[in-house]
Amino acid sequence: MSADDQSNPQRPDLQRLSELVGILPDYHDIWGHRHETSDATRRALLGAMAIACGSEADCAQSMQQWLEAPWRRRLPPVLVAPSHAPVELTLHLPEREAEQVCTWRLTQEDGHRMHGQFTPASLEPGEQRDIDAEPWRQYRLYLPPIGETGYHRLEIDLADARQEYPEQAVIPGEAERRPGIQGSENQNIMDSRFRGKAGQPRSLSLPLIVHPTHCHQPACVTEGRRAWGLSVQLYGVRSQRNWGMGDFGDLGQLLDWAAQAGAALIGLNPLHALYPHNPLHISPYSPSSRQFVNTLYLDVEAVPEFADCAEARAVMAAESFQADLNKLRDAELVDYAGVAEAKGRILPRLYHHFRAAHLAQDTARAKAFRAFQQQAGEDLRRFALYQALQAHLHAHDGALWGWPVWPAAWRDPQSAMVQAFAAEHSERIEYFEYLQWLAEDQLAQLRTKAEQLGLGIGLYQDLAVGVDKGGAETWAHRELFALEARTGCPPDDFNPRGQDWGLPPWLPHRLRDAGYAPFIAALRANMRHAGALRLDHVMGLMRLYWVPPGLQGDQGAYLSYPFADLLGILALESQRNQCLIVGEDLGTVPDQVRHKLYDYGVLSYRLFYFEREPDGAFRAPGNFPAQSLVAASTHDLATLKGFWQGEDIKLREQLQLYPSDHLRQAQIAGRESDRWRLLQALERDGLLPEGVNANPNEVPQLTPEIIQAIHRRLARSPAQLFIVQAEDMLGELEQANLPGTVDEHPNWRRKLSVALEAWPGDARISGITQALRSERQG
Repeated sequence: MSADDQSNPQRPDLQRLSELVGILPDYHDIWGHRHETSDATRRALLGAMAIACGSEADCAQSMQQWLEAPWRRRLPPVLVAPSHAPVELTLHLPEREAEQVCTWRLTQEDGHRMHGQFTPASLEPGEQRDIDAEPWRQYRLYLPPIGETGYHRLEIDLADARQEYPEQAVIPGEAERRPGIQGSENQNIMDSRFRGKAGQPRSLSLPLIVHPTHCHQPACVTEGRRAWGLSVQLYGVRSQRNWGMGDFGDLGQLLDWAAQAGAALIGLNPLHALYPHNPLHISPYSPSSRQFVNTLYLDVEAVPEFADCAEARAVMAAESFQADLNKLRDAELVDYAGVAEAKGRILPRLYHHFRAAHLAQDTARAKAFRAFQQQAGEDLRRFALYQALQAHLHAHDGALWGWPVWPAAWRDPQSAMVQAFAAEHSERIEYFEYLQWLAEDQLAQLRTKAEQLGLGIGLYQDLAVGVDKGGAETWAHRELFALEARTGCPPDDFNPRGQDWGLPPWLPHRLRDAGYAPFIAALRANMRHAGALRLDHVMGLMRLYWVPPGLQGDQGAYLSYPFADLLGILALESQRNQCLIVGEDLGTVPDQVRHKLYDYGVLSYRLFYFEREPDGAFRAPGNFPAQSLVAASTHDLATLKGFWQGEDIKLREQLQLYPSDHLRQAQIAGRESDRWRLLQALERDGLLPEGVNANPNEVPQLTPEIIQAIHRRLARSPAQLFIVQAEDMLGELEQANLPGTVDEHPNWRRKLSVALEAWPGDARISGITQALRSERQG
């Protein structure tokens, strides 16, 4: 929205301020109904953004400050541009400087340099504004197209600057590539300072991110080729060797299975770091940090120190310890507390052995660890510091669930109290860094293994849409988050009051001020060892639904995000990491988002249950879009067997999750119709198994043959990628997660019914894999 629109006196300042900062005036729900953003919602969201709006005068002053901010900083905090297109830079300068000769210098990531000169008066002029009673003007500088993508640096020498302006953001990974700049790959870009003195020639600079206009797609899904893979909830994988929950050792066996079955990938739930002090905080979509890994997935016996540490091996060999492991393996559900306790008895011993055998001797392994610490930089240090602090404080007071309820002196990572703790507990902090190093090493080995096995994609990872309010990521960079707001979604059939996911959203303007460094870091961390990445709620690249503090989920509003910039950065990191991108675009997604994602080569996410023809029939295989990932179901939905038997409807009824009996009855009737439609679709396509009647009343449950036929039908689609869910392959009844519940349902705890070692002899598995191999590769 232009400044002219914002200065329209016919509109209240509250509305103009809200739209100026990105709060959308309305949205349409799943039924097509328009919802206007209320003034109460506007005020609550502005308050969550720390923008004064208590009165019309406050709104007017905040609007003026917001509008003047880009003028006072002269250059934008970051510039994101597509390759092979002219780069447009907007400068804001006093008109008295218009005739002075300025110099621009571009230093590309590879060290190549370009430069030129200009006078502001010769540039394309823009808006004029008085700043502190002095006339300023907007100028547009056009630079030649830059074909080399990457994280570059643009500097502008201004001959006469009479006041100081903040240095611009530094992109993670940029500093060590530029001569004379000290930094690490994930350094804290918010620590900016001033350069130059008043009245002296001075250089202002900003990151220039030049990106490709298409995400990476591997050869196995290009030029008409179609691939398939298996998705698993890694924690729920059973095996005779794990410690009660699936781990990276099991993941290695799954890669072996994929190679033998002809699959291109193994899909995973998010592997993000959770809370070691509270192993019962288990939702992978509510992590402490998306930059680091949940180390409960470590294969303890594969850690090099385990073979050398007699003490650890003796503890594990004890009869009581083995009995505990057997109990954990045999448990119907994952016992996270038990797994954490078992691994917590071994991993500290391995760390102490590592200190004595390697760090004290400065071995090659010690040097590798120090290199990891240095490369991971300040982000790793703060993450490990948080984990050590949280465990320490929680041990003294069990009510301290996260940093927002810590004593005030501990809430600032740079406070004297925190620094004193860090000095006193350096080994404990280093222990958490060591665990991340082990996880990084095991994931790196898995990516290498996938490549050696010839898998077309390898690991297919999942990036959650946000982080938990009380975790390491918000503590380390709380200035980037609207901590009192929560992301969610508007009302729908099951949630008439909307959904509140409890995840504080990024502040869009603060994210841009940071040069998008946190977004870049999250992408890199989750692409580094993956051949494909799913972006949960991909619409969040353009807009997120914010639930205001103190209000219900149906009183929220959408906030805009810099879609073009974020999508460009996504494409850049996708190409750099050779990582296919899948955008979870279920629900109400604006057409412009779908079209742009398509243009950039992002795969749409299409689920069997939701894909229908105009008459309500299940979509014909040939009518699925080619640029998509197709699957029967996912973790938040009923398994095929559960869908057929209405298990999800029964659970919702038992837990009183239906907002009305009318909706419950409608769901029951709709499911009955869907059973008819499903069998008719299989019959129409010649896939109904022999002896099965197309009357659902004669089919009390889905047989393995019917489940195989459903997958064969979906696999015939032109979709580039098809995913079979492990729960469906094994004919499981229960789904992994039931939305709308926390403790009422065993979410994120269910195990697969068949151990990995038994997969080769399971007829259901061999039937599915043979069908998919013939349909996708035949």
